[in-house]
Amino acid sequence: MFRSKPRLLSLCRASRFSCPLPVRAVVRDEKKGREWSKRGCEVVIADMDDTNALAAAFVDAQGVFILPPTDFDPEPGYPEAIRVIKAVRAALDVARPDRVVCLSTIGADAEQDNLLTQRTMMEEALATLFMPVTFLRAGWFLDNALWDVPTAISEGVIHSFLQPLDKKYAMVASRDVGRTAAALIRERWNGVRVIELEGPARVSPNDLADAFTVAVGRPVRAVPVPHETWEDIFRSQGMRYPAPRIRMLDGFNEGWIDFPGENDRRLKGRISAGEVVASLVEAALEAETR
Repeated sequence: MFRSKPRLLSLCRASRFSCPLPVRAVVRDEKKGREWSKRGCEVVIADMDDTNALAAAFVDAQGVFILPPTDFDPEPGYPEAIRVIKAVRAALDVARPDRVVCLSTIGADAEQDNLLTQRTMMEEALATLFMPVTFLRAGWFLDNALWDVPTAISEGVIHSFLQPLDKKYAMVASRDVGRTAAALIRERWNGVRVIELEGPARVSPNDLADAFTVAVGRPVRAVPVPHETWEDIFRSQGMRYPAPRIRMLDGFNEGWIDFPGENDRRLKGRISAGEVVASLVEAALEAETR
């Protein structure tokens, strides 16, 4: 769900009291590593299913942040996710960093199979590691509103798979996810813990439309995409196996993908839906003028 981010970040071993700590960015190709190198990171190249390369990248790390890739069109049985999970687990067993923070998701505890089951599988595999592990379960990414920018600007409409339009969902900005993960990886804890993260307020599709109205400077409304058209839409976009994605959306809409009632493991981000939408629209408009 992150765009153009490294798949893993590790804190290289240094003085436990140094600040900022040295960071090793693990990316899949050299081009993606250049941005992180400019920021002062040590860059290592490794594929997510390459156990040996990952283990070498994790060596001497105080903490490892895992950002698992999501296969949005997974084959039955999630074979790609299984390959990645096995490689990451084996690499962590070899390198044995002091602690691990893994980006998971709202719905990782859902019993029904859906696209997010890939995160359930990752949690199950890493929960038995011999080092402290935190699973950061983030809500629906507000940054997904990027896909609505073109029609919001040109037509005054956003097409919503989240329904009903007035239902409020646990959403969070990717910047809040990154900030929270960076803080968690520097903490000390024992065993396995789950941290839930959502934004400062829950957000409905209508709320997103209102945010677009402000950002675009013209009325924008949300329109539901009929459920019976989802499969055809996803297949027209090139998907071969749309069922897991449809089940995920059903889970959000039916309520079996959600955070439970308030609890002490819930954190709230600082960035609002309005701020995210405004930044997306601003970037799009700037790109048009270049």
